Amino acid sequence: MRRSRFAAYVTTLLLAAGAALTGATSAQAATGPYVALGDSYASGVGAGSYISSSGDCKQSTKAYPYLWAAAHSPSSFSFKACSGARTGDVLANQLGTLTTSTALVTISIGGNDAGFSDVMTTCVLQSDSSCLSRINTAKAYVDSTLPGQLDNVYSAIRSKAPNAHVVVLGYPRFYKLGTTCVGLSETKRSAINGAADYLDAAVAKRAADHGFTWGDVRGTFTNHEICSGSSWLHSLNWLNIGESYHPTAAGQSGGYLPVMNSAA
Repeated sequence: MRRSRFAAYVTTLLLAAGAALTGATSAQAATGPYVALGDSYASGVGAGSYISSSGDCKQSTKAYPYLWAAAHSPSSFSFKACSGARTGDVLANQLGTLTTSTALVTISIGGNDAGFSDVMTTCVLQSDSSCLSRINTAKAYVDSTLPGQLDNVYSAIRSKAPNAHVVVLGYPRFYKLGTTCVGLSETKRSAINGAADYLDAAVAKRAADHGFTWGDVRGTFTNHEICSGSSWLHSLNWLNIGESYHPTAAGQSGGYLPVMNSAA
């Protein structure tokens, strides 16, 4: 009987200690140094309010990393995400502020490697068959080459920030299907959405294999796609072509930030 009580007492202490350690880890991620990496979806292209010193990287004060940092006041915030970035750019230009004390890292990357811009240009300007062909080429790249590129980035992040909680955020579907909407055909819209799902699945798999947390934004963007009547994504914008198919400020705050809040 005494042994049973002693065992129960020890178990209670261990559970309490584990809970305390988990709480400390969560608190550290919320208050310790935070580094935001990635491409235009992370820098905030399309959200406006760009930080002048960020230049062509177009880092926005309405981007999800900036909004999260403003709300949680980490001990330091290094905003390295840059418009147009590919995995190689992250490796070459964005990892310099990662250290053993970094508590939180977020990253959105892979779309530019897979040819996002060229896919959309082809689908906007050319036929359904040309659009589908270009998407199939992108999918083949996602199968053959992108996983290794993501592995290189994720391994470098873990090496430089071994104690950090790393959150990998994905990409939304672009179109609400089955609606009357001026622009691309339903065939193109459906194929583009399928390509987004394909890319997200590949990125999520690599993130999971590295022990990182996956942030899926497709749910929060549902009913806020292009053609929804309440879009959180820019459609084609000939006056500012670089913002086309990027989240608006509402997409950053309503689509990305809640997912990051849950994942971080």
